[in-house]
Amino acid sequence: MEGTETGWGRPAEPAPRWRVLLDRARHGARSGAEPNETEEERPDEAAPITQAPTAAVPPLPSRRPYNPLAEPPRSAPESRPVNPFERRPVNPLDRRPQRNGNEPRQPTPPVEQRPVNPLEARRQSRIGEGFHGRAEAEQHHSFFNPATRSVPPPIARVAPTENGYPPARAAASVGSAAVLPPAPAPAAPTSPAAARIEWRQAQPEQETDRAVALMRRKLGKPRVLAFANPKGGVHKTTATVLAAATIGSVRGRGVLAWDDNELRGTLGLRAGSARHARTIRHLVSDLMQIENMHGDELMRELDDYLRHASDGSYDVLAGEENPRFAQRLDQSTVRRLMDLLRRTHDVICVDTGNNVESVNWQTVMKAADQLVLTTVPREDAAFTADWMLDLLNDTGMEDIVANAVTLISCPSPGPHPMLEDLKKHFATRTRAVAVVPYDPSLEAGSSIEYSDLLPETRQAWLRAASTMIEPFAE
Repeated sequence: MEGTETGWGRPAEPAPRWRVLLDRARHGARSGAEPNETEEERPDEAAPITQAPTAAVPPLPSRRPYNPLAEPPRSAPESRPVNPFERRPVNPLDRRPQRNGNEPRQPTPPVEQRPVNPLEARRQSRIGEGFHGRAEAEQHHSFFNPATRSVPPPIARVAPTENGYPPARAAASVGSAAVLPPAPAPAAPTSPAAARIEWRQAQPEQETDRAVALMRRKLGKPRVLAFANPKGGVHKTTATVLAAATIGSVRGRGVLAWDDNELRGTLGLRAGSARHARTIRHLVSDLMQIENMHGDELMRELDDYLRHASDGSYDVLAGEENPRFAQRLDQSTVRRLMDLLRRTHDVICVDTGNNVESVNWQTVMKAADQLVLTTVPREDAAFTADWMLDLLNDTGMEDIVANAVTLISCPSPGPHPMLEDLKKHFATRTRAVAVVPYDPSLEAGSSIEYSDLLPETRQAWLRAASTMIEPFAE
């Protein structure tokens, strides 16, 4: 072809500027030329030498840098939109029929359900124990999990027959050729780690045995337990009698229940035999004479002023019915009585009165080794007990309050709405909280007999009494 014509019989047009720049970059005609140089600064070396006289390169609109990629080709042929589905590379392994984007999507044919293979589950379990499923398999089939550990069935003991084989094998051995059935495979040895360790809650019998063993220990010295609550009707007398009866039934002797109420207490009426009518007033009158006695002589002389339980497990020092006698119970007299009783008894349970300002009440509190806070699941009784603890703390008796035991007695059958709240509250203020259930034998308010209590009531009192004695048991 000639310089003014193309192969299609059309006159040749000058090369557009974007093609000139691309050719220059592709062939490297001017390697040192800047890409932003204009036509006037550097003439196009790649342009053809012979051009038509009528064709001229149009002038540049401006001298700003030219971006060859921003201007589309002037003579670019019109093309139809490209379908992206037609340019997708063909996958030789794809057997699905090729379709373009305009064809409707064919519904997916249903997957053919193959018959269930009964051995498929076993095969999948073996595959699960491989590289990817070994951790999960070990978790489901672990000797540390007793629920999934396989236990071999028990081996039935069958008596052998005359030929020495069990009946099944003996039947197979009849004939010229004895064919014995295969012996069962021996059970796999159990790993020591397969032993299951269980933490079981202590049974009531075990708790009872522990309480009995604890109360039989030596106490180091005679101990005084003070049962107190300024509120009346909170089972102070009942708790004093039953605590003495419980401890005395275990230790055998050396336990005393003392009525220190300054206003006609009822402990002497509800506990002990009525073999005589002597009270603390008679003992105080002869106190100087009895204090000078020792040994068996002291025991015999003091026994004439005490009352005894029907089973002989504990003694009772009854209170005076005359309210004027309270004036004689000064601090010195109460201390002398306390020292005398400690010489003859190991445990002294004191039923205190309701007057926190009385001298005998304050003297017993200062001499007590263990404070037992008695209450019932009622709001007024709990409020008075809580107020008494604050009073003792204000008087410098923080130690006895911190070591105190709260005893909650249920006065009636059935649930008590405030019981759980009181247990939580007094657990934060005292060392321990003990709950004793309702017993119908105590409802009449008559003589208290330890043997008449229900078995569950006696077990509850054994645990409560052991809680009181526990800090002193050696």
